[in-house]
Amino acid sequence: MYRVRHLAPLVVLIFALLSSAFAATNNKPDKKPSEEKKLASEIDKVLSDPEAARGFWGIYAVSIDTGKPLYAFNQGKLFTPASNTKLFTTAAVFGLIGPDYRFKTTVETMGTLDKYGRLNSDLVLVGRGDPNLSGRTLPYNMHTERKTPPILVLQSLADQLVQQGLKYIDGDVVADDSYFVFERYGEGWSQDDLAREWGAPVSALTINDNVIFVNIMPADRPGERAFLTVVPFPEYYKIDNRVMTTPQGTGPRTVSINREPGSNQLTFWGNIPQDDPGFGEALAIEDPADFAARLFRELLEERGVTIYGRARTHHTELASTQTFSVTSMASGGGDTTRPPNPAPQVLASYQSQPVAQDLRVINKVSQNLHAELMLRLLGKEKGTSGSIQGGLEVLRGFLIRAGIKPEQFVFLDGSGLSRENLVTPDAVVAILLYCHRQPWGQLYEDTLPIAGVDGSLAERFRSTPVMGLVHGKTGSLAHVYSLAGYATTQSGEHIAFSIMTNNDTLPAKKALDTIDQIVEKMVEDKK
Repeated sequence: MYRVRHLAPLVVLIFALLSSAFAATNNKPDKKPSEEKKLASEIDKVLSDPEAARGFWGIYAVSIDTGKPLYAFNQGKLFTPASNTKLFTTAAVFGLIGPDYRFKTTVETMGTLDKYGRLNSDLVLVGRGDPNLSGRTLPYNMHTERKTPPILVLQSLADQLVQQGLKYIDGDVVADDSYFVFERYGEGWSQDDLAREWGAPVSALTINDNVIFVNIMPADRPGERAFLTVVPFPEYYKIDNRVMTTPQGTGPRTVSINREPGSNQLTFWGNIPQDDPGFGEALAIEDPADFAARLFRELLEERGVTIYGRARTHHTELASTQTFSVTSMASGGGDTTRPPNPAPQVLASYQSQPVAQDLRVINKVSQNLHAELMLRLLGKEKGTSGSIQGGLEVLRGFLIRAGIKPEQFVFLDGSGLSRENLVTPDAVVAILLYCHRQPWGQLYEDTLPIAGVDGSLAERFRSTPVMGLVHGKTGSLAHVYSLAGYATTQSGEHIAFSIMTNNDTLPAKKALDTIDQIVEKMVEDKK
């Protein structure tokens, strides 16, 4: 009787706890089989459109609340993801580098600055991968803003040097981007992209997103050449302007731009009507470090510094990193009897905002160059070298530890500009679910554009039930469109989803409308 009398309250307590847990489980959003069938029927109907049906579609949606798949179609097939690649790159930076990492840019010398202001050696501008040596306003808020001069950081560094008393430089002005390997472009990038902003070359010394801004305006009278302005460094390119102004009402304008690979000449041709408001283009520079060296030299000269040397660059070539690796292994890590090199003297410096601010820029506006810099940062900080391969090795290890199988992905860059990238929709959902469970998961989700509100989704889903309910990453290449992210349904269920289409012949608007219809079906209340 003693044992029974004292076990009875315990049994009651256990029963109460189990009942409470059962009730809590049943309170979680859970789609009934009829609701799931309705969702599948509605998405299947969207995909049955004859134009859409010609493409190759992959879709996967999972309830974050219950873990149950809500819709699956070709979820295990490999697709070209375009900029959905950035979901993986930025996740790895959050997970391995951390949101508080800061970049440092310095001006250094191995010489001495005497009391007369003479530097008896080279002046070296050292980049370490900061993506935002530009006029971009941070934190990013709704859209990109550039309220300060695009070369403000370089101007600030030049001012610091003058304040230190610098008046003469006996050596060269060197732009050093050797922190990352000199690999400007990724494998599988289209040649057509390389002269444009989205295909800008990658460098550890990145000024103004490695682009110049060209503004084209009609002349005062028909028959005259159009007005062209170039910032921030008009002397960098040779300009061949063949754009002619035509009479009012003869639109639309037809202006073409060309730069051959390896060339520093920009050619513009075509017509622009006199009543045209004008337009701007962001065009990629050829060698970012060379651009920085020449520009920095000019800024110093504007401040009265006399320079006896030339402007030049210091790169780390890929072959040299491989040779170093082999030599180091053969010698057991190098010659330990050699005295260490003396540390350079830092004359001026600049520190970035936390990297989380740039991860927000990357995903909100789909900034390719910045994503590529993050890939190399992964290799430099957590791998063997600040190279593409070094970064990809680190990324691969991170994804496998996150539970994604090697056969579910092939990445050759960090931005998605490569047409040789491949990934499955279920791998995309897997990284979204993994990030959701991490301490930095909310920071990660907050980097994604909000439907109908900001970033690359600002003009999509407006005045629809989806507006504000989806945080998603867009992606597009020719014949490739994707959207993946997090959504909250009208009934309050949280889902992670991936939608990709490849090899379609749909016009861009039709392809995006089809994706948007599928997302709307996922979000709509099925009750």
